[in-house]
Amino acid sequence: MRKVEVLDYQTEWLLLFEKEKKILHQLFQKNSHTVFHIGSTAVPGLAAKPIIDLMPVVYNLHQVDTLNEEMEQLGYVVKGENGLTGRRYFEKGGDHRTHHVHLFQIDNQEITRHLAFRDYLRAHPKEAQRYGQLKKESALQYPNDITAYIEAKRTVLKEIEQLALHWYKTTK
Repeated sequence: MRKVEVLDYQTEWLLLFEKEKKILHQLFQKNSHTVFHIGSTAVPGLAAKPIIDLMPVVYNLHQVDTLNEEMEQLGYVVKGENGLTGRRYFEKGGDHRTHHVHLFQIDNQEITRHLAFRDYLRAHPKEAQRYGQLKKESALQYPNDITAYIEAKRTVLKEIEQLALHWYKTTK
């Protein structure tokens, strides 16, 4: 069973991201535009589940589909779009998840949503603290129910996401 655990920010999360980024960049080679660190582990000071979220951005999404076997060899489970059109999603670590890969083609609008959320929380530490506290409380309330944990923070997450998108469009 997958336990919901939220930890205070760990400086090693950046190192874990950098290590995995190099591996993915090598795998995707010339198709790789960049690899972003997204999600809560990408926001210094923010409490998070200790899972590194990476967002590779590629020039051709369909070329990625030919590398599923190589992703499996790296320890990833191939999940396809996993509910989000135009994404390729991969998980690593089973019930003790260590990495999520949310891969998009360079023109996908989801890229902006992810970067806006990350950058907004980086620029607004009080909002990050509020969100982190909610995550901790939700994890304590639902330590064995990831679905309930996600639902418990949905309203605040959507609120922050809307603020982040507005802020991002006016600052970029």
